[in-house]
Amino acid sequence: MSNPSFEAPVVVIAPDSFKGSLSADGVAAAIAEGIHRARADAEIRICPMADGGEGTLDAMLSVGGERRILNVEGAALARRDATVGLLHDGSAIVETAEIVGITDPVGMGVPVAARSTRGMGEAIRALLDEGVRRFYVALGGSSTNDGGAGLLAGLGLQLFDAADNALAPTPEALTRVARVDISGLDARLSEASFVAMSDVDNPLTGDHGATAVFGPQKGVTPGEVAPIDAALGRFADLLEAALGRTARDEAGAGAAGGLGFALRMLGASFEPGAEVVARTIGLDQALAGAQWLITGEGRSDVQTLHGKAPFIACRHAQAAGVPATLLSGAVDSAALPRLAEHFSGCFSPAPGPITLEIAIRDAAALLANEAEQLTRLKYGAARP
Repeated sequence: MSNPSFEAPVVVIAPDSFKGSLSADGVAAAIAEGIHRARADAEIRICPMADGGEGTLDAMLSVGGERRILNVEGAALARRDATVGLLHDGSAIVETAEIVGITDPVGMGVPVAARSTRGMGEAIRALLDEGVRRFYVALGGSSTNDGGAGLLAGLGLQLFDAADNALAPTPEALTRVARVDISGLDARLSEASFVAMSDVDNPLTGDHGATAVFGPQKGVTPGEVAPIDAALGRFADLLEAALGRTARDEAGAGAAGGLGFALRMLGASFEPGAEVVARTIGLDQALAGAQWLITGEGRSDVQTLHGKAPFIACRHAQAAGVPATLLSGAVDSAALPRLAEHFSGCFSPAPGPITLEIAIRDAAALLANEAEQLTRLKYGAARP
């Protein structure tokens, strides 16, 4: 425990969202409220984090930029409004979870074999129309498993079966694909650059590929894994031959149901999403002169240490000599020994056995209470 200090503490709050409960901003605000109860003089620096999934767009725009609403196809190929972001440097952020996300009930209402990422390509094409040539594509939280065929179709790619009938860019249709036509691909792609925000290193196909590893959580049944995987392999054969390059076995090709493969074929580089967010929001600058960082997420376990936002925030804090505390909705007790190797303390705001419904409903109040007690422990209460 630190000795009580009556110099104004400087605290950086850099959480991910608590999915289904609070946004990263909402989490940070609740923690800040609790800190200020104990130390009204504390200087709070809020840095909402994300790792490429839901909330990445919000985090990237937290330091400024412009939101745009685009009408594009969702995963079920029905039109929908989706938000993209324009950053101050002229680049754009396109969030997969916003357009074809696994939390979208309309997209999830059709079988995964009928879902497509065409809306992703439509969004990129609309931004190309606005002059954007640098794109950040956040790959987390997708409901799709089409090998990125939809994204490329939204950019002008055409698919045909053996009878030369046009095919929709869905896994179901890819089982019949015999030819791809790249002649309609948007010529402006040669001027564009893409950064894929993902820490997934899986290839497109095979036992460690998109369908086998991530498909089941999106609704791929055991009997569908082999045929869909084979369909993605066939699509990759045709596309790689047409474009004269290979990418299916490159790290990240299996991200977001194969969206990573399509982006690799467009020459994208891959970066951990949380690192891109940290750089964009200026986390290192916020840590300068700070004495404490608080981070967290909805639930922390050993996967937290594989590029998740709290771990990346912790690494940046360690580099700056700032202790980092983990305050998550839930912390897997089995993971505590591993987590404790990195965080100065790991805490959950739950006051005792409570239902998930109550934890979600009361998350802000619970976080504020826990942050207040942690602040009293670390700094003592400020003199009246």
